[in-house]
Amino acid sequence: MIIGIPKEIKAQENRIAATPAGVASFVKAGHKVIVQKDGGIGSGFSNEEYISTGAEIVDSAKEVYDRSNLIYKVKEPLEPEYDLLREDHIIFTYLHLAPDLSQTEALLKSKCTAIAYETVQLDNGSLPLLAPMSEIAGKMAVQVGAGLLQKINGGSGVLLGGIPGVAPGRVVILGGGIAGTAATRVAYGMGAIVTVLDLSSDRMTYLQDIFPGVITIMSTPHAIATAVRDADLLIGAVLVAGDKAPKLVTEEMVKTMNTGSVIVDISIDQGGTVETIDKTTSHKEPFYEKHSILHYSVPNIPGAVPRTSTYALSNATLPYALEIANKGVIQAMKENSALFKGLSVYKGNIACKAVAEAQGRKYVPVLL
Repeated sequence: MIIGIPKEIKAQENRIAATPAGVASFVKAGHKVIVQKDGGIGSGFSNEEYISTGAEIVDSAKEVYDRSNLIYKVKEPLEPEYDLLREDHIIFTYLHLAPDLSQTEALLKSKCTAIAYETVQLDNGSLPLLAPMSEIAGKMAVQVGAGLLQKINGGSGVLLGGIPGVAPGRVVILGGGIAGTAATRVAYGMGAIVTVLDLSSDRMTYLQDIFPGVITIMSTPHAIATAVRDADLLIGAVLVAGDKAPKLVTEEMVKTMNTGSVIVDISIDQGGTVETIDKTTSHKEPFYEKHSILHYSVPNIPGAVPRTSTYALSNATLPYALEIANKGVIQAMKENSALFKGLSVYKGNIACKAVAEAQGRKYVPVLL
């Protein structure tokens, strides 16, 4: 199989789908790998490193798409790439289709086979290809929030860790999953007062066991409203696999926050969980102010630390990509139910029920 790795074109996205070592794994298995020129530069990998492990370097994304069977990416195809999609393409990347009508239309029109990293799911319910980026996003959410709280950035001037004689800042985290736990770990380590809201008693028990002193509260509208009001930093880390994130924080709740408080919505790539976050931002212009509250809604947070992120992502996705290349996509999905659950679009139809329901479209289950 010919594996194509295009350069990512999302704003300030410096990750690449495979490291040079990943390319070597494909080549060793008998496959050809085409990498777009300078695709790995942002992650610290030179063209020469890819060439030395067996890749062919080409100048344009068009050539990558034209010559490849498996398109191995980090982020979803964007408008300049829509016309490059073909029926015989296998697209393997983060898609986050639920809130993205234009991308969905492009994938359906192309009749390609599109498998989303974020919905590849093991039998125990875990999401192995989303987990490493969720962990990075969770950790970075606290870093970013701490920076925005500085007065020079328009924040309230609160130091999350406080000092002896001065109370620490309050961090409220909606969701105790992978991203929420990672955010809790960093905020807790900084010495902040941390509150986590979740629906799972088992998850909250786990968080209190590993982070003594962290406050856990069953997530209800009233509990969220109370916690949001007192938060210096609010982090949205709610995930419904394949579906839009629920809007848990209303505009009225945001208005109760103290001037200069900060909201970081990790859930923005699935539409966001905060009502006042009605647009995505970028690493170049990462936040905006509304009701005197700083809103950070970058959908590719891990792209800010591409060296770490690329290694972590490649470690997770490469075994699945090799399985697709070695067996063909149909056989790979037949033998690997986790991969099959990642199937989002197939032969011009939506094959993911959550995406279909979120967009009000017809769901067409695939029988292998």
